[in-house]
Amino acid sequence: MAAVEGAAVAGGFELALACDLITAADTAFFALPEVARGLVAAEGGAIRLPGRLPYHVAMEMLLTTAPLSATDAARYGLVNRLTPAGRALEAALALSARIQAHSPHAVHVTKQIVQNTRGLDDHAAYALQDPLSTPVFATTAATEGARAFTQKRSPAWDGPAASRHL
Repeated sequence: MAAVEGAAVAGGFELALACDLITAADTAFFALPEVARGLVAAEGGAIRLPGRLPYHVAMEMLLTTAPLSATDAARYGLVNRLTPAGRALEAALALSARIQAHSPHAVHVTKQIVQNTRGLDDHAAYALQDPLSTPVFATTAATEGARAFTQKRSPAWDGPAASRHL
């Protein structure tokens, strides 16, 4: 998760692009100025940016070095939470707390599925997803999640043991 205050430029932006979630202050901005220095955004910028922004917006950023405001980044869906200045880390920690409240194993497998199936057609995606997701339904975490739901309480995950198969 990235929390951006101020400038996320070059490698800093590429690090943010490597994250699953991004929070940013409304005063932040993003830029990949490499071509202005005879370089290429080769640490993920040229690869990840076109998948995160509309193609033409990504190309404008990459080829002209034009910065993208955090407000526009949020409008395009690059930023999950837009905050007042000085509050991006707080928003990132709040998102993190929400994720941490869930089964660590289920979160891990969900992330694996998303990463492994991007760009695949449905048939190929399901073929990759099923061997990852099917075992999750037979874990102690799945049992605890169902039990907590019926008892109207928060689940009590027991760490690595929550991924044990029944």
